[in-house]
Amino acid sequence: MFGKSLVFVAMPFGRKPDVTKSYEIDFDDVYERGIKAALAPLTDINLIRADEERGGGFIHIPMFARLLLAEVTIVDVTVENANVFYELGVRHTARPRSTIIITAREAALPFDIAALRALPYKLENGVLTEENAQLLRAALLPRVQEALSAGDGGEKDSPLFQLFKNYPGVAIDPAEIDPDFDENAVATQQLGSDIASARSLTPSAAAISALRELQGRVLAATPADPALVHDLVLAFRSQGAYDDIAALIEAVPEKSRTVPLREQYALALSKRNHPGERQKAIAQLKDLNERIPSSETAGLIGSAYKSSMDDARAATPPDELLYEGNRENAIEWYRRGFEFDPRDYYPGVVLLELLAVGDSAEERAEFDRLLPVVQYAVERKGGVKADDYWVVATALELAVFANDWSLARAALRSCVGLGGTSPDLLSTTLKSLRRISDAKLPMIDATRFSGIIDELDKRVHVATDGVTA
Repeated sequence: MFGKSLVFVAMPFGRKPDVTKSYEIDFDDVYERGIKAALAPLTDINLIRADEERGGGFIHIPMFARLLLAEVTIVDVTVENANVFYELGVRHTARPRSTIIITAREAALPFDIAALRALPYKLENGVLTEENAQLLRAALLPRVQEALSAGDGGEKDSPLFQLFKNYPGVAIDPAEIDPDFDENAVATQQLGSDIASARSLTPSAAAISALRELQGRVLAATPADPALVHDLVLAFRSQGAYDDIAALIEAVPEKSRTVPLREQYALALSKRNHPGERQKAIAQLKDLNERIPSSETAGLIGSAYKSSMDDARAATPPDELLYEGNRENAIEWYRRGFEFDPRDYYPGVVLLELLAVGDSAEERAEFDRLLPVVQYAVERKGGVKADDYWVVATALELAVFANDWSLARAALRSCVGLGGTSPDLLSTTLKSLRRISDAKLPMIDATRFSGIIDELDKRVHVATDGVTA
């Protein structure tokens, strides 16, 4: 039915902690030097990785199509990633064969898949050495070639098809499937890469211009791919282009707006704050949280109140009563967000900021209890060595709270490296640090802290050069 054979890869992306060890695994490196390099000789396939077409943590029609129709699916179960295991279950439900499981786990596979055949590979302290990458490539290529050549005559590897003789699988009407779906998958992957490339341009004005040029291609998808829309939204957000975010999401039909897109739309309204928009954003987010409560939504509500808090303090003259009221609301919602999911460090660190500027014994006691919990959550994400700006920026704030200036300088260097071309990223961190500085906390060395703030302030001015509305 289709052109080239499709090989679909379901695996974690970025750096993920191995909960059984004290290190992280760079799954992007495993994909590039292990899986992708192994299959490079196969010129008659399209290779698609699941995370390259997913945005905002949701699964959608194109993803299901790849899982159901790919000639071969490779699944990495090294860590117990919920998305990956869900995708493995969908695949085993639909296809009797050609699912290749790989793993670098030293312990046995989880009970539910313990009996399945898996291709092992080896990591050394979480790193895929070149020697082990060669071994993985040498083992994986013939397995994929065998599966492709066997086609429908290959050995069944799905437990459902093995256990139930007459299990029917999933019947798909060919009329429902775009005959060019695999080629379209490659085009979608390329568009995602184009968004990432545009986002990294300097100065920021060039990035915004390039992203605007991509918007038409993203919306031209039929229907618009929510993953790509979400990727573009986050790219605009990294540049502080909130008008563009609002316009992009408003161009998506209401019925096609996913929860993450609704969250980002409310955030854009709150940040640009045209008359009445922040109140509208808070109402939308509260309604969303009432129906589908989450740490993310609660944190965004807290963010809106925190922005109102900052506006009240910056007014002439400052409105202290309004400031305190918004601060209390922000504390309440950030606390809700962190309590909902203590692994989500973001509401936790902002809660620390807000508690730090208070002067009550209760708030200082809560600060002391909370600090080590948030530190642990950030370390699980990689701390100052992470490749995610917000993780590193959070590590910087926590180092300041802990009066650890060696760690703070290391985090500052990483922040500049990761966010040096994105004024909104650096200015948000600068605003947070200034709020902490204004609190004049006795455990913080004011002179060293001032040096960190001055250096970051210079970088913000550099990154802001060339920004356009």
